[in-house]
Amino acid sequence: MNISITKTTSPKKKPTDETQLGFGKVFSDHMFIMEYDTGKGWHSPQIKEYSDISLSPAAMVFHYGQEIFEGLKVYRTPEDKIMLFRAEENFKRLNSSAERSVIPAINIDDALFALNELIKIDKDWVPKSEGTSLYIRPFIIAVDSFLGVKPSDKYYFIIITSPSGAYYSTGLNPVGIAVEERYVRAVKGGMGFAKAGGNYAASMLGQQEAHAQNYEQVLWLDGIERKYIEEVGAMNVFFVINGEIVTPELSGSILPGITRMSAIELCRKWNMKVTERKLSVDEVFDAFDSGALTEAFGTGTAAVISPIGVLKKGERVIKINNGQIGEISQKLYDALTGIQFGKIRDDMGWTKVVV
Repeated sequence: MNISITKTTSPKKKPTDETQLGFGKVFSDHMFIMEYDTGKGWHSPQIKEYSDISLSPAAMVFHYGQEIFEGLKVYRTPEDKIMLFRAEENFKRLNSSAERSVIPAINIDDALFALNELIKIDKDWVPKSEGTSLYIRPFIIAVDSFLGVKPSDKYYFIIITSPSGAYYSTGLNPVGIAVEERYVRAVKGGMGFAKAGGNYAASMLGQQEAHAQNYEQVLWLDGIERKYIEEVGAMNVFFVINGEIVTPELSGSILPGITRMSAIELCRKWNMKVTERKLSVDEVFDAFDSGALTEAFGTGTAAVISPIGVLKKGERVIKINNGQIGEISQKLYDALTGIQFGKIRDDMGWTKVVV
């Protein structure tokens, strides 16, 4: 890919206090953008100054929701190297989302090359403080100016980056989760497995109501029987029952998380029993009552591992592992972040040095 590069002549001031970065609030100097036109394919790749984009009020993304995205991170190692973690898996998933949304696929090698070039230009934006990283947001939007329900003939593929700290202000402290029984996030046959904006819009009301009850996230149940666990907030979820690590199976309504996949692979490498199956919320509460439930946690790119300390369903509230982080949660967090930040050896072949 021959990328046109135009560097900014007015670099932005970088944050001086990296402990106050938060998540997704600050953006680096440059962005990548590439266009698609029917009959021409993907073309005109360029890296340019981070800036607003101009779209017609009739752009199809506004009216029919043809939009998909990804989320991954760049990490700075103690040796000052810049590393990516399983980026090819994110672009594979982007293409899976694209297929469901009738959006043209991208060439994964081209996407990886573009991302590497963007990171090299903005490498000084990768923060150095403990627990910080450069968050990457690739996305594709339909920009054809047409008010008719059909796939667009024109798209933009864009990558932006954001230096970020912890996703949750509580860090690795266990969070409170409320079981959502009124609303559903997705159904089988729908868009639940795709990383698309509409899935997140559908989750906001339930999450808002959970926040009003002082819970950080919601536990989503299946859209048919309203009994089987699917996701926790925007993350995959795991429960440890009688020493067995149980996570909902991928059945078309659950996002196939990269961190989920990595956690499963690590646990199996450690000879831990991991089962992907249907898991009802009643089974979890019964396991708590019998003493079989020892810990629960969510997995995702932004938070990596998010231990669950409190779970609420209706009027009942249970405290898992006395509200403390569990042994497996801690081990996974240490291993994943250790590999990502280059603090421990990557025996899995997951990381790649950019610069």
